[in-house]
Amino acid sequence: MARIVVIGAGMGALAAAARLAVAGHRVTVYERTETYGGAVRRFERDGFRFDTGPGLLPLPAVWRDLFVKTGKQALEDRVELVQADPSARHVFADGSEAALPDTSRAGVVAALDAALGAPAGERWGGFLVRARETWDRTRRPLLEEPLWPNWGVLAEREPYPALPHKRLLRTRRAGTLAEVGAWELRDSRLAALLESHALAYGLDPRTAPANAAVLPYMEHAFGVWYVRGGLRELARAVYERCVERRVEFRFHAEVAGIAVRDGRVAGVRLADGAEAEADFVVAGVAPGVLDGLVDGAAVHAADGPPAAPQRSAASRATVLLALRGARPPGTAHRTVVHAPDREAELDALFGSVPGPPERPTVTLLRPDDPASVPDAGHEAVTLTSVVPAGAAVDAERLVDAAARAVPGLRDRLLWHEVRTPADIAAATGAAGGAVPVPALAAAGGRLLHAANTTGIDGLFTAGGWSHPGGGLPHAGMSGALVAGLVVEGPDFRGSA
Repeated sequence: MARIVVIGAGMGALAAAARLAVAGHRVTVYERTETYGGAVRRFERDGFRFDTGPGLLPLPAVWRDLFVKTGKQALEDRVELVQADPSARHVFADGSEAALPDTSRAGVVAALDAALGAPAGERWGGFLVRARETWDRTRRPLLEEPLWPNWGVLAEREPYPALPHKRLLRTRRAGTLAEVGAWELRDSRLAALLESHALAYGLDPRTAPANAAVLPYMEHAFGVWYVRGGLRELARAVYERCVERRVEFRFHAEVAGIAVRDGRVAGVRLADGAEAEADFVVAGVAPGVLDGLVDGAAVHAADGPPAAPQRSAASRATVLLALRGARPPGTAHRTVVHAPDREAELDALFGSVPGPPERPTVTLLRPDDPASVPDAGHEAVTLTSVVPAGAAVDAERLVDAAARAVPGLRDRLLWHEVRTPADIAAATGAAGGAVPVPALAAAGGRLLHAANTTGIDGLFTAGGWSHPGGGLPHAGMSGALVAGLVVEGPDFRGSA
């Protein structure tokens, strides 16, 4: 039985802790804040309840696997999962709208043809076929295995099977997501639909590789799910599973340093001066934080990818709306209101001097959940938009955008609360409240993340800032990979 210290109680760290405890190790989690879950938190006021982090769960199989592997109770025995159908309602710049059925290719094709006119559905359906091939090509090396030692192969290869496109007497193939939209979808509304999936993760579709096509494909193929009571309930269930497996938690306990002796971890030093010995340390923290914990030692392997994606860091602005009046019947759980000028939005976010766009793309979450409201005569709505890390938030801009999709929104407003990148930074420790992106192939490796192993023997990393990157499914995968590497050693290659 090894002594294992886990730094941070984010979702990836919790996933690793539960699996390691079941393997027979003595696990202690040190969390500098007052609670678990990282960015997966909750705000409550006057009987209203809001998620302040992710509001929907893609690929729930990752968390189902965690509960199967760590105990007899299934995930659905601990939380209630509700599939969002339609997966989203999209309001485009020209005023047209489309509601996309969940996990039904034929249904999506018919819905897009009806909303946007033929051949919109056919083009999107063909794209989904190519996106599935991309998923099949990248699922194993990018998500279900530790990062390859020869990771440069992943950095160079574009796995998306782009269609040939004749331009200026030359045949070219899409290398970026924006080129996929322009050359293969050939409809500004379909392009906006495609690019919104990358933008939601803070990626510029003009530079994101074409294999970012897996992001809309994951939602289409596996659905998007809501946890009754909010995503915070998922964090609670994982935390309780850890406690049941005798993981020890120390809250308000900040780790100030990692002890290294003869090239191997020996324990951690807390901010209050206390020390804890350890045979292994799992760090679920942002790269800059981890670097500051190890004095004079090279945390990341010299031949590995960078500690963090080399890109402009993006964050999220969130506005929580308490509304009078019941949620109208038939309301979609998620509505995406696309920016009137997509290029202007991207220039503002990813230009040389990034700033919040004047007229942003805004996502509305409107759950049909009695637990989110004081009574049936009220509605809780969450607005989110991408902003540069560290940016201020203009709530009025987000409310104005949302009003395009919710008639009479301002007349129904009781009060609102704003969550800024600074709030994300306080919860996660990430500089400026930056939000990590999922790992993607190609693009010279700038969207790969640091391996779960490090240049220090016995030190591992879990969570969104390490392989395989950001997002709730990826965080759960990172915990599984770290547990496998600790238990089975460096030859571990992932679950079969």
